[in-house]
Amino acid sequence: MINRRAALLASLAALAAPAGAAAWPERTVKLVVPYPAGGGVDTAARIYAVALSGLLKQQVIVDNRPGAAGAIGAQAVAKSPADGYTVLMASPAEVMVSPIAGQALPYDPQKDLAPVALGGETPLAIVAYPQAAPKGLQDLIARAKAQDLKRSYGTPGNGSSMHFAGEAFKSATGLNWQHVPYKGAAPAVNDVLGGQIECVISGLPPLMQHIKAGKLTALAVTSSRRVASLPDVPSISEFPGLADSRFTNWMGIFVPQGTPQDVIDHLARAVESASADPGVAQRLQDAGWDPTVLRGSAFVNFLNDERARYTAVAKRTGIKVD
Repeated sequence: MINRRAALLASLAALAAPAGAAAWPERTVKLVVPYPAGGGVDTAARIYAVALSGLLKQQVIVDNRPGAAGAIGAQAVAKSPADGYTVLMASPAEVMVSPIAGQALPYDPQKDLAPVALGGETPLAIVAYPQAAPKGLQDLIARAKAQDLKRSYGTPGNGSSMHFAGEAFKSATGLNWQHVPYKGAAPAVNDVLGGQIECVISGLPPLMQHIKAGKLTALAVTSSRRVASLPDVPSISEFPGLADSRFTNWMGIFVPQGTPQDVIDHLARAVESASADPGVAQRLQDAGWDPTVLRGSAFVNFLNDERARYTAVAKRTGIKVD
């Protein structure tokens, strides 16, 4: 708690420091979420929007622009004026993973978007409606193989980190595992709740309430160890041969390339300050997010490491996005 408060005080002091950034923002800032309302990134964006509105002394509003696995919203930001008033809250899909999987995008994530800060990470979870796998993940695999069943799994979209996790799992298990992409986590979760699809791979935020209520069975989390919020759910690393199926989902803040550096720095410090606030951090944690913020070169290095990891998985699994 002391370290978090110290970080908050330091960030608040830094927010007031640069004279060049003092003119920004002078009006409402739009935080574009390229997924429908109700998903994990949307939940985090709304928590950050409230906190940033107070820190920046201007309203920060969430603008949901779903479609094309996040590409529609990301393109809208990439083609916006580079003035700091249109900001993207991105997942890995639209800024990294889709191009690695061969999806043609109407923008170049590395050339058209500038990184600001990492806003947090969350493990993914493989969940099923209770009747699909009553005894857990090994039961799902064993029954599918014994009966030569074709299983289906949903994700928030083609080229998402969840899609990569599913294909890595398929490669490791030999499961006949058909990917069903949705336009965001919320519709995928709705379908697994209704039994229209057997399994979903998603970040924890849109799943937690349904897991806690017993409406969905969490078969595994895709982190290297169990998570505190779901202590009875095994890590994917606990299953022989599945260690390479480890993935997390993260949210990152990006702006159009060409945005003044002082504006980028000001926004990054504000994000860091928001996450350091104990109340904001608790709300993010309650929603399933680890509110770890990286900015500057630390965020760039993080993106480079993630890009290399996803590229290796794509080569191993042959994953492609039409």
